[in-house]
Order: sequence, then C-alpha cells, then structure tokens
Amino acid sequence: MTVERLQILHGLSNINAGEWNKLAGDQPFLRYEFLYNLERSGCVTKETGWDPHHLTLWRNDSLIAAMPLYLKHHSYGEYIFDWGWAEAYHRNGLNYYPKLLSAIPFTPVTGPRLLSQEEGSRARLADAALELARELNASSVHILYPTESQAAELGFGNFLQRDSTQFHWHNHGYRDFDDFLSAMSHDKRKKIKQERRKVKEKGIHIECLEGADISENDWRFFNRCYRTTYRQHASSPYLNFDFFLSLGRDLPHHLVMFKAIANGKPIAAALNLKGAGRLFGRYWGADDYVPGLHFETCYYQGIEYCIEQGIDVFEGGVQGEHKLARGLMPIKTHSSHWLAHPQFSTAIADYLARESDGVQRYINELNDMTPFKACR
Repeated sequence: MTVERLQILHGLSNINAGEWNKLAGDQPFLRYEFLYNLERSGCVTKETGWDPHHLTLWRNDSLIAAMPLYLKHHSYGEYIFDWGWAEAYHRNGLNYYPKLLSAIPFTPVTGPRLLSQEEGSRARLADAALELARELNASSVHILYPTESQAAELGFGNFLQRDSTQFHWHNHGYRDFDDFLSAMSHDKRKKIKQERRKVKEKGIHIECLEGADISENDWRFFNRCYRTTYRQHASSPYLNFDFFLSLGRDLPHHLVMFKAIANGKPIAAALNLKGAGRLFGRYWGADDYVPGLHFETCYYQGIEYCIEQGIDVFEGGVQGEHKLARGLMPIKTHSSHWLAHPQFSTAIADYLARESDGVQRYINELNDMTPFKACR
C-alpha cells in the first residue's frame, strides 16, 4: 500500500544528503551541502532569524518532494524587499512577522523552490506551506526567485506574483573575449578595454582557482576581504569563515575564485559558483580600493571564464545599471506571495500590478540603451 506523508524538518541534519540532492539537481545553491552548511556554521538558525521549517513529502520511505522553508522574524538577506509591507502592517496595529519564506538565504538566484518532478506534489507542498502559516500564525508566505514555470503554477493558485530585475550576460557563441567585445558598440568596447588596461598597468594579474585548488589560506584571505567590504558599507556580513571553508570542502566542483595579485600579494577576490550551465557571481571583497578592479574581478573575469568553458549564462546579480555597459542585460525575475489578511492581500495585489508595469517599462528602457551593435 502506498502512503504519502508530509514532514517538517527543523534542520537538514535530519535528512540524508543523497535523498535531498536527487531533488536538488545541478544548481549548487539547492544542494544539501550548501544549505546544510549555512545551518551548521550558524549563519542560518533560529537565533539569526532564519528558523528552518523545511517541508518534505514522502511516499512510503522515499523522499519525493521538498521545499526549503524558513520562519523569518525580519526581512534581511532576501533581496526582494518587503520592508514597506511590514511598515504598513505595523501602522495598522498588525504583526507582519513572523512570516514563512522559501528562498536560498542571502542568495538572489533563480531556481526551483518546489523540488519535485510531479506537478501534484509541488501543489501539495505549496498548499502545505499555507496551512503551516495558519498554524504558526504567520502573516504570509513568500517564495523568492522561483523558476518562471513554477511562478506560473503558483500564480494559478493562491499566490500573488511580483516581478523584479537582474542583469545577466549571455554567451552567443563567442570565440574569445575580443570576439565578445567586437559585438559591442565602439564607445562601450573602448571603455572596457581602457578599464582592463588600467588594471594591468598597475601590475595586477588575476589567478583563477577552481575547486580543491582553493587552499585554506585562500579562504582566509577571501573571508577577510569579504568582511572588510561589508564594514566599508557599514553593514554586517551574513556569512562566516566556517561556512566558506566548509563550502570549499563539500562543494569543490561548483567553485571558481578569481584572486587579484599585486606585487606578489593578493589584494582582492571574487567567489563564483557554477552549475546548470551557468556561472553565478556571488561574493567579492578587497583589501584596498583600486579603480576598475571590481569590474575586472567580478565581471570581466567571469565573462572570460564562461567563454573559455562554454558556459551559457553569467549571472551578475541584482541591481546595478553599471552592469549594462559591460554586456550584462536586464532580465525579469519573479517571486510569489500569499498574505493571510484579505484587505492587505487585495491592496498588495493592486500595488504589484502597477509595479509589474513599471518593471517592464524599466527593462524596455534599458534594452533601448543596449551596449551592443544593432546588427548583433
């Protein structure tokens, strides 16, 4: 007899890594090793405002569906901003927190959030998230950066849809970096060449380290730069050295680090993850400010690596119109939202419809300013 059951996991230590990874596929941020080490390192815990409530669906003793899910008491580390919604609740004497969030902590990367090949199982997980919100007296359920197909599925159900924008570079079969530059307009091509030349003229070269070639000393240096950059922006870093070191140990085949060297000493580094035909630019830090070094380390090296490796897409992350001039084009991303309060749900639905129109106009305007030749 076939029996299906739902189970809430208050931490991934309670599940077998192999079973979870069968559902996660090749996207590194969904892998057990990434999510579990966020918890184990203390970056993602109830104390940091990320209380794991992962939903799992079992058929007899086999895991057939899963949903990374957190009970949140703030909106930090999400990149889909709902602070205004929280403030509106507060002004009306209502609690916005806690809320339930399905997302990759601190990581604005699109991917499946309902991990199953079965549409019925995905629908059951979504319904279970709403039921859990009611049981926990949570104000809402938010699913950030689902795939377009999963966002559409959720939109046919109880979820409101929200659009936002990121900047991605697409590989159009470029032979090398110069071939990529040849597709750009003269002024943009000239600017990129100037930026790269100025970095070289300062005696800086870039080392590409992959997987097991990233040593513990490299991780210590990267962690120092990462934390320095957060301090310079008067902010607190979300991740710690323990997490980075464990990432290097447990997910080496997904890691690419670009390390900037000057006078024999490292001065900056950018960490990327790769998988599912994409390179994801994620974390960056520098000991000292050098004009153009951020662009070189975080964008041009990533683009060059994708061309050399035949990778289709380089995801440059959220925000930053400066990326447009460097060949990263705007794309639409999605999030899905359910709010228990009917009046607020109606008001936010109206807001999201108007916001979506604005997002599309913004993307159209950016596309009109394309850095590429018209004949591309």
